[in-house]
Amino acid sequence: MSDTSAYQVLARKYRPQSFADLIGQETMVRTLRNAFGANRIAHAFVMTGVRGVGKTTTARIIAKGLNCTGPAGAGGPTIDPCGDCGPCRAIAEGRHVDVLEYDAASNTQVDKMRDILASIPYRPTEARYKIIIFDEVHMLSTGSFNALLKTLEEPPAHVKFIFATTEIRKVPVTILSRCQRYDLRRIEPEVMMAHLRGILAAEGAAMADDALALITRAAEGSVRDALSLLDQAIAHGAGETTADQVRAMLGLADRGRVLDLFDLVMQGNAAGALAELSSQYAGGADPMAVLRDLAEITHWISVVKITPDAADDPATPPDERTRGQDMAQRLPMRALSRMWQMLLKALEEVALAPNAMMAAEMAIIRLTHVADLPDPETLIRRLQSQPPQAAVADPSARRAPQTGPGMSGAPQAGSQGSVTLQGAATAVALAPDAVGRLTTFDQVVALIRDKRDMKLLLEVENSLRLVHCAPGRIEFQPTADAAPDLASRLSQRLQSWTGMRWGVSVTGFGGAATIAETRDRDRLDAEAEVARLPLVQAVLAAFPGARIAGIRSRSSVVASAAAEALPEVEGEWDPFEDN
Repeated sequence: MSDTSAYQVLARKYRPQSFADLIGQETMVRTLRNAFGANRIAHAFVMTGVRGVGKTTTARIIAKGLNCTGPAGAGGPTIDPCGDCGPCRAIAEGRHVDVLEYDAASNTQVDKMRDILASIPYRPTEARYKIIIFDEVHMLSTGSFNALLKTLEEPPAHVKFIFATTEIRKVPVTILSRCQRYDLRRIEPEVMMAHLRGILAAEGAAMADDALALITRAAEGSVRDALSLLDQAIAHGAGETTADQVRAMLGLADRGRVLDLFDLVMQGNAAGALAELSSQYAGGADPMAVLRDLAEITHWISVVKITPDAADDPATPPDERTRGQDMAQRLPMRALSRMWQMLLKALEEVALAPNAMMAAEMAIIRLTHVADLPDPETLIRRLQSQPPQAAVADPSARRAPQTGPGMSGAPQAGSQGSVTLQGAATAVALAPDAVGRLTTFDQVVALIRDKRDMKLLLEVENSLRLVHCAPGRIEFQPTADAAPDLASRLSQRLQSWTGMRWGVSVTGFGGAATIAETRDRDRLDAEAEVARLPLVQAVLAAFPGARIAGIRSRSSVVASAAAEALPEVEGEWDPFEDN
């Protein structure tokens, strides 16, 4: 019966023991090699990078290189530790008395830092240097960092500090300024796949290249993550591991089917996209993973569209590369950018939704709905292809001014060349000497607006049906919802504003339409006339659900622009004017 407890996972079994085994960090290795060769070895190092790229491994290799004595026991510091001498073996096994490795998260208190620093003045027991390694050093408290500052700046000659962290921004700048910093990079896909193939050969296992590509993509540049997934995939496959087995192990949707879903969404085929999403969900795919894959494909196609060489990624299968290049040629960048923004929003919604599948389906429906909307450039070209139309006439000029007793020739609200859907009528300007001799009802309304009595203005516009208007006299028919004291309040306000007596009386018949009713009728007529123009019809057809928000004549637009323009200053220097 075999002893299964002796099994060692691949991430530990194939942990680099020298810089020759460390992959993807050539810049750092070259710098350290030159430093060791010139005997310019710093007293403190800080290693930073994402998880699993070799920060702690590098710290241990540096510790071995500083303390290696060589096979004969007489060697000095070297960038290539032998691995066979006593110090090398003890450090590799984590039992060297002079190489102290601390987890900063477990030793964050300042008291523990004082205990560690208390042993610093004493010379190493066996090795050449006493090495202090702090893993995840950003977890130390502020007090611990402060206690470390003086010793870190001027340590004894026999002490070296090596820090490792994934959150370099959380390390105080006073610490960083006392260390040599090395940024470890993510491992490139082709380097990672070659490394995994070598390990598979050493383990006597077989795995398809597309399965290796899935593991490499899921590892996101982390060697430890890749080896952990590889270890699991070998056990899952029980022989030669295929891409489908790795995909099932990772809970991923088939990449080809995700491309099919992406294509259906960009075609605006909502029914087909929902059916494909349901099929992938029934096959075990996580809705969040599907949307994440859609976002990844959107990003990849966008990059391929800008940089075609990006399609030559070794982690991308040939058929996927071909489909991606075809989509990059067909799809406009505006559609891809819109897809990316909406997918980011959809991922947030799915993460918060009580039912992830329902949220994913709603996101797919939105994506397919906007997929066939034209971008602004296409819409402009489409509208420009329409035959030119005659300028829209001033809407207020189509309807004659409302006439009635005392209202002949009175200008109506909006008569200055602008009709708005919101009913913002243009005020009739009153000369200062005309306040006391109001002759038309429109001038009365303009006075109320000028005095900013909004409550009375709304009541007059919506509840007053005018029968007769003359200087000092108004007769009207109230609407059913008019306030009982409207006549008395209107009389009091006009008397206080004009200084003359006003008689306001109420009758039960003979009233004309209210100002609001007239304005709405003008608006609807103007809107109907404008909506018949082919140019407007093209815009409404291109944007379903759009509506006309306002109508302005050419003269009103010109007048508005002139009013908002800055006044020209006479004699102002113009840099573009010829001397």
